[in-house]
Amino acid sequence: MNHQEIYVSLDIGSSSIKVLIGEMNDDQLHVIGVGHVKSTGIRKGAIVDIDATVQSIKKAVDQAERMTGIKIEEVVLGVPANQTILQPVKGVVAVNGEDREITDDDLARVIDSAQVMSIPPERELVNLIPKQFIVDNLDEIKDPRGMIGIRLEMDATMITTSKTLVHNVLRCVERAGLQIREIYLQPLAAGNFALTEDEKNQGTAYIDLGGGSTTVAVFQDGLLKNTAVIPVGGDHITKDLSIVLKTPTEQAEKIKKQYGHAFYDDASDEQLFDVPVVGTDTTDQYSQRYISEIIGVRLEELFELVLDELARMGVQDLPGGIVISGGVAQLEGIAQLARQIMLTRVRIYTPDYIGVREPAFTTSVGLIRYANAEDDFYGRSEPVDPSSYVAPYPTQSTPSKKQANGPERVESANKVSVIDRAKNLLNKFFD
Repeated sequence: MNHQEIYVSLDIGSSSIKVLIGEMNDDQLHVIGVGHVKSTGIRKGAIVDIDATVQSIKKAVDQAERMTGIKIEEVVLGVPANQTILQPVKGVVAVNGEDREITDDDLARVIDSAQVMSIPPERELVNLIPKQFIVDNLDEIKDPRGMIGIRLEMDATMITTSKTLVHNVLRCVERAGLQIREIYLQPLAAGNFALTEDEKNQGTAYIDLGGGSTTVAVFQDGLLKNTAVIPVGGDHITKDLSIVLKTPTEQAEKIKKQYGHAFYDDASDEQLFDVPVVGTDTTDQYSQRYISEIIGVRLEELFELVLDELARMGVQDLPGGIVISGGVAQLEGIAQLARQIMLTRVRIYTPDYIGVREPAFTTSVGLIRYANAEDDFYGRSEPVDPSSYVAPYPTQSTPSKKQANGPERVESANKVSVIDRAKNLLNKFFD
């Protein structure tokens, strides 16, 4: 398929909000605009102040718009993994049509049937990830369309999260004047492209070191298997530096980024810098090695918490090792420290696109690439106004139509029907 399309991702994080405008051309991403502002109203990945968050979103959007001259109306939204639950589901349908050829309609119906299971009222469906399709007991099929069969089945993973968390995010998007093109779980979108195919198949932990929290996601057999959020992140390192060095938080953040080093053995004892003391006009002088000890202690604690979380998930071995990304991953020496604590292979993932060559932009890039891959397979869906968007719709509900002369995009009638049914059940939420 040869087409160009503009995508805009919105990554709402505890320390910053990022808006990325990207053009997808033959599966290649070209970044054309970036909005990156400090976030307010968010703690540990959850929104605690709607108005403050809305203003931060507007600032990031305005920044990206001024860079490109493009008016942003719809976004691909990433939701955090807080309180996320992954559970296996199965769909089964009889193939329609006299010739028994599996069509888009059959694919949409089997995906629909996998969502029939009851979801607790306090939870919300975010994504449905197909694991495999089965045609008359022939399994491990990635795309059954065009095949001949009588019975079509699908094994999938259903991702649900806290309804309160999701609807607070949606309310912020609504008040910022934006429409939602798609919603994806952040570690699902980011991990799918930060990890290589071998890493996703062998078993790898993707760790997003954010400002207010750290997200751990385990991929195996090509799929997201489990995810969790640890309420410790880069902001805690900044706070530690601020307290120990007796300097304002803003200054501590600058020191962390400019002089910070995570691995004590490699830090310089000769690189000295002045630190203003809070409440006075004086400065103290410290070395990089001195602050590396402060940073290293907090990161050691964080990596120990990651290991505890992996053990709780039942992960005993990670043949693919660990891939680290997120804003904190920019710290020098963090890979060496992680290897020492976790005793496995560790690499840092940094997006290789002009303007966003920082680990902090991994989720923003992943959201665009994941949305494009979904659109190529399932078809382009119409955006939904958040004010009427009651339930995050399953992004896999509308396949694209495949014909003998090549793929063709179709309107998302089945996706809309899923939304309408969800509205009937949940339309009292915003009353």
